[in-house]
Amino acid sequence: MSSGLLKEAEDMKEKLSSWRRTLHRNPEAGLSLPETVKFVKEQLEEAGVECRVYDECSCVTAQIGRGGSCFLLRSDMDALPMQEESKEPFASQNGCMHSCGHDLHTAILLGAARLLKAHEHELKGTVKLLFQSGEEIFEGAQAAIDAGVLEDPHVDAAFAMHVASAMTNNVVIYGPHPMAAVYGFRITLKGQGAHGSTPQLGVDPINTGVHIHLALQELISREIASTEEAALTIGRFAAGSAANIIPERAVLEGTLRAFRPEIKDRLVRRIHEVVHSVAKAYRTEAEIDVLSSVPPVECDEELNKEVVDSIKKLDDGIDVLPLYHVMGSEDFAFISEKIPASYFCIGAGIDDKSQWYGQHNPNVRFNESCLPLGAAIYAGTAMDWLASRS
Repeated sequence: MSSGLLKEAEDMKEKLSSWRRTLHRNPEAGLSLPETVKFVKEQLEEAGVECRVYDECSCVTAQIGRGGSCFLLRSDMDALPMQEESKEPFASQNGCMHSCGHDLHTAILLGAARLLKAHEHELKGTVKLLFQSGEEIFEGAQAAIDAGVLEDPHVDAAFAMHVASAMTNNVVIYGPHPMAAVYGFRITLKGQGAHGSTPQLGVDPINTGVHIHLALQELISREIASTEEAALTIGRFAAGSAANIIPERAVLEGTLRAFRPEIKDRLVRRIHEVVHSVAKAYRTEAEIDVLSSVPPVECDEELNKEVVDSIKKLDDGIDVLPLYHVMGSEDFAFISEKIPASYFCIGAGIDDKSQWYGQHNPNVRFNESCLPLGAAIYAGTAMDWLASRS
């Protein structure tokens, strides 16, 4: 059966690419994806798959099969607020871009829906599909959980995948700890404005921000063992409106990544201590707002093994390697906290490696040859998992 699924998926390649390109031309960001939801709903209904739309979080669920255990397949659908520069003929023009590949994820799950519907009579339980919003802002998975997507019927295990623009096609990677925890924060510094010629009459929040930035980098270099895995990045530093004005405010935004919860908690505590101590030393008021706090993605190792076995049944020529362990983060972690889950990565690098760009780059391009394999992996994994529990 499994090898047949891959052939069926390959026969859908043109349709999968068409879906992906339609989604790519019309990206939407955040928790409100009305046009994306409409498109997904239309494709599911055309395939005879009943679905439910959660308007409050722009998520779509669908069920194939009935009774027995329930296995969840999840794909995210949201894009990023950035201008595309890929020069693809189907590039977006609306100021958003699918630069992380979520358009491919959506097309892959739509393809899996078609495969599963065609084999619904063979299912030994229920497959629930989740098309999720808001992953890029780390809010979509929790919003979907709050809306009840893991219940009615209760989901027993879950599986998701991510495409990789800088990894060879026909390669799949996995691991017990594929993605790190993230803590996102905003530091607002309030000083006292003054003319640039009289700095002694003001309190310069830019100067304070510079010292805070340097102190935060030293947390990693001097307080965390070199054998630990942690990264702290300030990605935004904004202040001022003119060269000769000391501004009233400065804003820094950053992210902390770590795999071990105790390392994350220690660094979060130290971030707060350092910010307030340095700000006080330079007579500046400081406030810290939490932008995101997401646990690491934890995979069930037995489920990982089952997914690997399912992929090998599709085609034993696929390279399935235990190499997935990156500092990126994923809100699928909120699902993996609650039920046994696996999270894999599938290669989607274009043929010309000299043109590879990483995700979130305005020039990034993806190889659509991964679409049939992704759809077959989703469908085959769900069918095999249910069969093993019947």
